[in-house]
Amino acid sequence: MKLHGLYVITPDDADGARFLARVSQALECASAGGWAALQYRNKLAAPAQRLAQAHALTALARRHGIPIIINDDIGLALQVQADGVHLGRRDGGLAEARRRLPGRILGASCHDSLDAARAAVAAGADYVAFGAVYASRTKPAAVRAPLALFRDARFLGVPLVAIGGIDEGNADKVIGAGADAIAVISALFGAPDVAARARALANLFHNTRPAAT
Repeated sequence: MKLHGLYVITPDDADGARFLARVSQALECASAGGWAALQYRNKLAAPAQRLAQAHALTALARRHGIPIIINDDIGLALQVQADGVHLGRRDGGLAEARRRLPGRILGASCHDSLDAARAAVAAGADYVAFGAVYASRTKPAAVRAPLALFRDARFLGVPLVAIGGIDEGNADKVIGAGADAIAVISALFGAPDVAARARALANLFHNTRPAAT
């Protein structure tokens, strides 16, 4: 698969109207390119609200022509017919997820472990994520993944996503190290102008190509 560009992860927000408004602002520039995917993740949403938000974001992502990925919930992804699922290392077996998600995207968090990434790809992961690359406001205790890991992981032959503390000041360095996509939360949704920040981050990919595998 091809996964290249800005990988937006939605913020935790108990206010449903504000949540959808902020994500909609981020998506304003998605049709112009430079986007990899939108991942739905909202730990503050109740189950019924999660279902409604997942339906709404699936429709929005489709409208803008980008994949919609659900975090940690295969059942929800199937229910809303999302394009895929992203699983952490404690969110169930990847091989079973692959069996349940034929033809859909499966991503895996591998933190700082090349061995975990190798195992994830063998189990059917379509892409792997490494991080935190820098200190993360969302997960301050997260293990740190060195930039050299993106060079070392190229032999895996799948897109490599960087996550953790990435912002407009260091994103170029991460892309230059070999990341195919950069995942952002705080750097985007903490900005005073979400739409402008999304556009600036996506623009970093307009003149770059996916790293060779």
